[in-house]
Amino acid sequence: MNGPVSRFYFSDRLRLHYVEWGREDKPTLLLVHGGRDHCRSWDWVAQELARDFHILAPDLRGHGDSTWSQGGAYTLAEVVADLVQLLRQRAGRKVVVMGHSYGGAAALFLASLYPELVERLAVVEGTWPWQELRTQKPLADRFRDWVDKVHELSARGPRKYQTLEEAVARMQAENSFLSTDQAHHLTVHGLHQNEDGTYSWKFDNYIRTAYPFRISLDELRDLWSAVTCPTLLINGGKSWVEDPVANGAAALFPQGRTAMIADAGHWPHHDRLDEFMAITRPFLAG
Repeated sequence: MNGPVSRFYFSDRLRLHYVEWGREDKPTLLLVHGGRDHCRSWDWVAQELARDFHILAPDLRGHGDSTWSQGGAYTLAEVVADLVQLLRQRAGRKVVVMGHSYGGAAALFLASLYPELVERLAVVEGTWPWQELRTQKPLADRFRDWVDKVHELSARGPRKYQTLEEAVARMQAENSFLSTDQAHHLTVHGLHQNEDGTYSWKFDNYIRTAYPFRISLDELRDLWSAVTCPTLLINGGKSWVEDPVANGAAALFPQGRTAMIADAGHWPHHDRLDEFMAITRPFLAG
């Protein structure tokens, strides 16, 4: 199968990148990657689904080949605005959405706030805000932590790798489930080469900051309860993200269902692709 076509669009004065798979006469599927990832992390899934869907896979702001935010603040609200812009420009109809982690949390807000845009929703390891907001620090502490982190990142600069192989090793250290071929693919598309010949990740390090002003747990409950489309929550049994059934998050979604991939970590679509596709393919097709 042919690879994706690379395209750009503008949102909030930023030039943002996305790739496109499949034919435009097919139903549209939006694939939203996670934090510090990039659009090509969906390649294995996209190859499986491109015959059945017109796929849009964006590089979120500050990731991949998209522009970094000015000022270094990255919020889910801004990501949702970018996704709405992309869908209004390129879809023109309700779409199927699948998001992972940070992108999964954004996809949940998208479906809640813009139900006219989302037909059905698959969320991979994206209910982490439920556990984060239950245990968050007071605002004053969050505010100071954010300022300190911004100053630290400003002084530190992006990490440099002397060779591609060194970066591949770092990728595999982050996710031990990855094969060497997977890690190489993700690394090649996730790096740029610096003027001195070294390599650095494409993502903006400021993504690591946690913006201090957040919604409350009650507000999150209200937003998730307003997701009225069919919703599939997929989690890895060996991930740090809590089981949404066990912590009560899954019960908030009126048309929610869940799937647990026992031998997967935080990236089930990389860790156990065949099992992941067996779960998601029939759901996405409706």
